[in-house]
Amino acid sequence: MTATAQIEHVNLTTAYADRMVELLGKLFGWHKRWEGPSLNGGHSIHFGGEHDYIVLYTPKDNDHDPFPKGAPLNHVGVTVGDLDAAERVVEEAGLVPFNHGDYEPGRRFYFLDWDQTEWEVVSYA
Repeated sequence: MTATAQIEHVNLTTAYADRMVELLGKLFGWHKRWEGPSLNGGHSIHFGGEHDYIVLYTPKDNDHDPFPKGAPLNHVGVTVGDLDAAERVVEEAGLVPFNHGDYEPGRRFYFLDWDQTEWEVVSYA
């Protein structure tokens, strides 16, 4: 018998935790679950829903260079009910949506955040 699994969280390093919290809150309706000190004197914010979330980790020095896209993460995919409204939130944050697609199982677009992490926003509606 195979166990059923669900991703509980993804941990991302960011130099822009406050900006990311504002963006992800508007974009996905998420809330802060926990915030406090973490690994090597850094700071973490657990931000998401009741059963899954993103950890936004900022190192103590906060002097990291943005990672090149895809090193090592290709993208984080999140579903939304209203793709057009989500795209407006991304644009209002000064970020650029790209690679729009409409194929099974839904419509989607991608964007890079300020740390060059790629996000895929999908709607099955």
